[in-house]
Amino acid sequence: MIIILPAIGFTLDKSAEEWGAFEKDSEGNPAEFFGFTEDTNHRPNETRIAFWAKTRDEVDRVAKIVREAGGQNLEGPQIWPEYSPGYYALFFEDPDGNKLEICCRGSAIVAD
Repeated sequence: MIIILPAIGFTLDKSAEEWGAFEKDSEGNPAEFFGFTEDTNHRPNETRIAFWAKTRDEVDRVAKIVREAGGQNLEGPQIWPEYSPGYYALFFEDPDGNKLEICCRGSAIVAD
């Protein structure tokens, strides 16, 4: 997780001894952040955390980092039409078995 977050724009490491936290640099203004704790008794489940990418190139760039970092059970990156038209994603597990995804869409999803 720590290698992936900076690759997708969470470049400021605000972690403390008991928890991890990364945020986007917004020049002192409120910013997006991702916080987590690590439990030594943690058992991965079917929950998946997805991170948004702006382009397919960004998904591909992060996919390379995931492979180099030892990501497991990689699927993609590829188009997944069963999710929505143009849905392009990499599904993977981190070394602890947590299910993650980097994705982008070819077009916005609009409610009917």
